[in-house]
Amino acid sequence: MSDIYLDHAATTPLRPEVLEAMLPYLSLEFGNPSSVYGAGRRGHQALDQARDTVSRLLRAKSEEIIFTSGGSEGANLAIKGVAWAYQNKGKHIITSAIEHHAVLDTVLWLKQKGFEATILPVDADGLVSPKQVQAALRDDTILVSIMHANNEVGTLQPISEIGAIVREHGAFFHTDAVQTAGILDLDVNELNVDLLSLSAHKFYGPKGVGALYVRKGVRIDSLIHGGAQEKRRRAGTENVAGIVGLAKAFELAQEEREEATRHLVQLRDQLLEGLQTIPHTKINGSLKQRLPNNVNVCFQFIEGESLLLNLDLRGIAASSGSACTSGSLDPSHVLLAMGLSHEIAHGSLRLTLGRDNTREQVNYVLQEIPEIIERLRAMSPLYHA
Repeated sequence: MSDIYLDHAATTPLRPEVLEAMLPYLSLEFGNPSSVYGAGRRGHQALDQARDTVSRLLRAKSEEIIFTSGGSEGANLAIKGVAWAYQNKGKHIITSAIEHHAVLDTVLWLKQKGFEATILPVDADGLVSPKQVQAALRDDTILVSIMHANNEVGTLQPISEIGAIVREHGAFFHTDAVQTAGILDLDVNELNVDLLSLSAHKFYGPKGVGALYVRKGVRIDSLIHGGAQEKRRRAGTENVAGIVGLAKAFELAQEEREEATRHLVQLRDQLLEGLQTIPHTKINGSLKQRLPNNVNVCFQFIEGESLLLNLDLRGIAASSGSACTSGSLDPSHVLLAMGLSHEIAHGSLRLTLGRDNTREQVNYVLQEIPEIIERLRAMSPLYHA
């Protein structure tokens, strides 16, 4: 069997239709969109069309969309931008213990600059409690940032309920929707969010491009200065080809979303059912409020890194958590926040499915993983203790 890719939460392949839409702006239509002559105007028109597409899919206004280099920049711009713009109103920020490091590290950086932060705990399923958000709100709270779905365990947060609480209080609400864009229907009004960040390469678009929704009336200070692009909110010549690709990929994903969800849920549940037959296995994350393509498990008495290497030798690409921290030997901060011990968290495996995965591939994975687990445990002194 050919290689099986099960790490779609890390990145996805570029769709041929997306590449086709991008190609003219990588060759013939190379004009700088800030230029006044024809080639520049055509580039600017492409940006306008892409902005209209993204805003329509989010139920937003075109002027509320800022194009970025991806999810990490989007989160940084949202959090730092609001923090600096409203620091005279207050310096208190709320987030959760299981956020992507693009959010957590940004909040911790702001703490070093004189801001205060409340980092909320989660329950055993990785859920943030709206009641705890409400209890943490203070008169000087200016921003709350809670991710839409966790990138490691796939748990979906009650974003709409949290957003309503934050709005009533008078603070701003940001959600990291990097894992849900292209998979779930995103309506910024129903979600009650003021800022939402996403990244194209998570839904079969190009790497190095993302978008940030900023509700009209919300002020943000720029991270990058030196130009009038993006209404002076993000200086620098726009990545026209990448932005066109983002819009095309997002549009295709939304058109095919319902059919794709049915396919992914079938494969996800097939994986979950098969993996639970392996002794000393724990499923991580909520089984009910979960992304349709995410499976995260811990196998006791083994090291996740050894498991990944053995899977790779058998043609299966997977991960143990966030791709942004894959070089670290520390266990997942998400699993630790959910109450798992260091020993069990070290044996984690994340399998994230995509549109091209098949039942036959899942059957092969379920055939290979138990054999690998059995062999690794046979070499573990802890297993026989």
